[in-house]
Amino acid sequence: MGAHLTRHHPEVVLNDDGKACAPPKNQPTLTTLSLTKLPFNSDRAKKITQSITYFMCKDLRPYNVVENEGFGYMLKTLEPRYVIPSRRYFTDNAVPKLYRATKLQVEESLSTADRVALTCDAWTSRAVDSYVTITAHYLTEDWRLLSHVLQTRAVHESHTGANIADLLQNAAQEWGIADKNLVVVTDNAANMCVAVQLAGYLHVKCFAHALNLASQRALHLPTVARLMGRVRRITGFFNRSTVANHVLETKQKLLQLPTHKLKTDVSTRWNSGYEMLQRFLEQQPAICAALLSPEVRRSNTDIFTLNETDIGNAEEIVQSLKSMQVVTTVISEENNPTLSLVAPLLAQLLHDTQDNIDDTALVTEIKQSISQDLKKRYTSAVEKNTLYTASTLDPRFKTLPFLSPEEKQEAYARVVAEAVTLQEGMRQQTISEPEAQEHKEEPGYTEEDPGPIPAKMKKSCGLAELLGQTYGDVGAPPKSLSSIAKEEMKRYLEITPLALTEDPLSWWKEHECYPFLAKLAKRYLCIPGTSVSAERVFSTAGDIVTAQRSTLTSEHVDQLLFLSKNADITSLSKCL
Repeated sequence: MGAHLTRHHPEVVLNDDGKACAPPKNQPTLTTLSLTKLPFNSDRAKKITQSITYFMCKDLRPYNVVENEGFGYMLKTLEPRYVIPSRRYFTDNAVPKLYRATKLQVEESLSTADRVALTCDAWTSRAVDSYVTITAHYLTEDWRLLSHVLQTRAVHESHTGANIADLLQNAAQEWGIADKNLVVVTDNAANMCVAVQLAGYLHVKCFAHALNLASQRALHLPTVARLMGRVRRITGFFNRSTVANHVLETKQKLLQLPTHKLKTDVSTRWNSGYEMLQRFLEQQPAICAALLSPEVRRSNTDIFTLNETDIGNAEEIVQSLKSMQVVTTVISEENNPTLSLVAPLLAQLLHDTQDNIDDTALVTEIKQSISQDLKKRYTSAVEKNTLYTASTLDPRFKTLPFLSPEEKQEAYARVVAEAVTLQEGMRQQTISEPEAQEHKEEPGYTEEDPGPIPAKMKKSCGLAELLGQTYGDVGAPPKSLSSIAKEEMKRYLEITPLALTEDPLSWWKEHECYPFLAKLAKRYLCIPGTSVSAERVFSTAGDIVTAQRSTLTSEHVDQLLFLSKNADITSLSKCL
């Protein structure tokens, strides 16, 4: 009987007499054990809390997601024993802890860089708070281009050059990069130019901003502006009217056109106007058919499609701005070097905007407006030298075909001179460091006892004793740093340029047989040609500082933006 009860009725407990009795009240059952809450400091609970923190930061979720019914149900299903910490715990403990751990990793990575390039830009949140975001870019020892968002700080003072200069210098000190030969990339705003000058850093103006200014000048030409206004009115109508939008979709299917939505431009982005015109021309047959349909005419009678002249002008505008669109897309990349692209692309744009006898009056006017604006950019000697040096050190553009023979030789000579100066500085730094102790203490060694005399002595030679002073040093004289750099440059220029589709960083990784030039290349190919990386943070910030989260403190905004861009859970799992 006892064996049967034990095997088939484990819930029944036998007393000392072998009779069945109720189990003790303090004895836990399997159901009770399965519902025991995880201790807050257990490894399992810590891992789940860490995952929630990472989920909040990387996916831009609000802190109060832990209070949502659906989120709680999901976690209860996955781990019924886990107790979700409060929102206050994540804001005051979990997120700051993840921020500190990530910041240490970023600081350690930055310390290995030869040079750090910064991008800087200002923006205003939905809560009308002003921020300045700073990003960092550098090359690792194995020629990987890394980027980090360093900080997003609220600026309550006026955005003067002096205040922004203080912000840049404080950031350099805080992140330990003040000695990294900083370069700052900003837009062409006067306060940014003054700020970088006051801070004492090399300044590179954003090429994407220059492209935007030149293109905006073309879009504001009277003929172009009037046409853009008419197209904007039509696209806005279809985007607002559900009836018109439905009819447009029907006409697209009938005419076998792509079922694309119409686009409306944004005043701050010139290429949005280009894309609006391009999409309009693509969908023009469907737009015309939709506007003539009875359903649309009943709801609106004052919207008309473009005539043949307008369509022709729109096609000419799109064709004239095509090269600007391609250049804007190429220069906005973040994973490849872009400063070396600026000089070749600028030269190509100036060539493409030259007058052509076959151009119409509208095309000529667009080209002239773009050309006149671009010619005002990068005119100082410092700016030109920086761009030409970067292009020379990019194996794709080292031949510098956009320069005259005299300008080429000057650019090559500057690269050689800067490479020599860099090597001299490195040697001087090595000499200035404390020398190693001449005699290291070892067991059984003292100054009075120099140790046993080596058994094998130098071989004696009478000829060496007689003529050693005259013929002792017959080797080739050591080469100067300048001659070594010139030889490297000569060999570098003799090899075939790299194809435009190849990666220059991979090429340098495989060709470090040019040590002088490779060292210099790391200091230039890490510099972005635009401040797009800082501007892209604004889009992320818009997903963080939403209307429902407009009361976030500046400290929380800084932490969340930083973690959204920099947190890597695979490397942080051991730190938390």
